Amino acid sequence: MLPRTVADKLKLGQAVEPESFEQVSIFFSDVVSFTTLASRCTPLQVVTLLNDLYTAFDTVIDEHNCYKVETIGDGYLCASGVPIRNGNQHARDLAEMSFGFLRAIKVFRIPHLPNERVNIRCGIHTGPCVAGVVGLTMPRYCLFGDTVNTASRMESNGKPGRVHISGSTKHYLTEVIGGYRVESRGEVIIKGKGVMETYFLLTDDEPDPKPA
Repeated sequence: MLPRTVADKLKLGQAVEPESFEQVSIFFSDVVSFTTLASRCTPLQVVTLLNDLYTAFDTVIDEHNCYKVETIGDGYLCASGVPIRNGNQHARDLAEMSFGFLRAIKVFRIPHLPNERVNIRCGIHTGPCVAGVVGLTMPRYCLFGDTVNTASRMESNGKPGRVHISGSTKHYLTEVIGGYRVESRGEVIIKGKGVMETYFLLTDDEPDPKPA
């Protein structure tokens, strides 16, 4: 749960100072109706389910320049552009990772519930953040700032099987990097943020949005 560079410093007894990052992209996902799904599983089956799912996700992360920050229950938090800066590529890295996650859940099966399908909500936001190590016992590499909160809101206000992104992430994907298609969701009331115009990032098999 620590970046290699951070872990190396800690092993040498060196202090790890908090660091500011001007632009990163942050991704959240969670399992749709997880509480209902978990109610049909024993505790051991819940652990097995999440381990199998996260193992599939970890394989996708390994194919992209993304950093897995942590998992909290059925929630999954990743970032790009932190702890290693990568210019303007952070939004693209998480967009491609999100597509990989959606492909992975299409073939994912629950052993004891073969007729059930797992679905996820995904959210991405781009902005500044601060990263640092918190704690001495089992230290954690944590991200702080409004960008983290907004990325979480993108996920919680999203829809199953869709990648919900903010205007800043849309700017990077369509104007800075280019080549990505989005569908405007219009104005959405985001808790703690007020009214925001947000977008759905379209996968290759989703049609172009209809003209307004």
